Amino acid sequence: MDRLQAMQLFVRIVELGSFSKAAEQLGMSRASATALVKQLESHLGARLLQRTTRQVSATLDGRSYYQHCLSILAEIEEAESVFSRSAQHPRGHLKVDLPASLGRLVVIPALPEFYARYPEISLEIGIGDRMIDLVREGVDCVVRIGALDDSTLVARPLPPLPQVTCASAGYLARHGLPTSLDQLEGHRGVDYLSATSGRLQPLEFGVDGQVVTRTLPACLAVNNGESYVAACEAGLGIVQVPHYHVQRQLAAGSLVELLPQHRPPPLPMTVLYPHHRHLTPRLRVFIDWLVELFQG
Repeated sequence: MDRLQAMQLFVRIVELGSFSKAAEQLGMSRASATALVKQLESHLGARLLQRTTRQVSATLDGRSYYQHCLSILAEIEEAESVFSRSAQHPRGHLKVDLPASLGRLVVIPALPEFYARYPEISLEIGIGDRMIDLVREGVDCVVRIGALDDSTLVARPLPPLPQVTCASAGYLARHGLPTSLDQLEGHRGVDYLSATSGRLQPLEFGVDGQVVTRTLPACLAVNNGESYVAACEAGLGIVQVPHYHVQRQLAAGSLVELLPQHRPPPLPMTVLYPHHRHLTPRLRVFIDWLVELFQG
């Protein structure tokens, strides 16, 4: 039994939840994959996987062995990269999770440039605003926007995202254009609820180097960035969003920036990855590329 191949297969089965998909990715038949896992379980004297007609998942022993396999495989890859062309020409598969609007509007449109540099790296990108479990879902890294809670993950700061306060042209035609913070009285907002905490996020404004907050009456609350911008475009009130998310609408004039002399503070942004993943060559170049992308 090739134990390294068995570890690689076992990891992919756990992450994909399928013998067939894992075997296909590693270029082997399902029968060969099944036989190799049986040999591995026999060698370890433990049942690693539980199988049903619908899915495959790790047992308690399997979950522990999975964590060890990830560390071992990452260490091997990192050691080999020192003596191989992979340090200069990274290759392999990365599983990444991105906030929905950031992925759709910024990262994915820029991927042709990434693939031109690193044609031997393949990406699997999850798009959404839910908080995921990187270890359980086998994700190599995630990008988070906003302040971080305490985390056992490795965190690397990305360039912060400039924000703007804006409203639709239709809303301003009905309610007038506020030119000072005092003139916000009588205006409406769209409430944004944190997807992680559920707490209402007040509007923030920069005043003489300090941050002051305002909460406007609202008839709608959302917990998703796409819905937040859609509500603003529908004329339901004033919002604060990263500039990239409304750049097209601002340029077209359908949305208008308000109070540019009191812009909200930039949003912190971070890329996170598990300690046991280490910084493999392909993960390192992807994170470096993200830094370069957001600096631009």
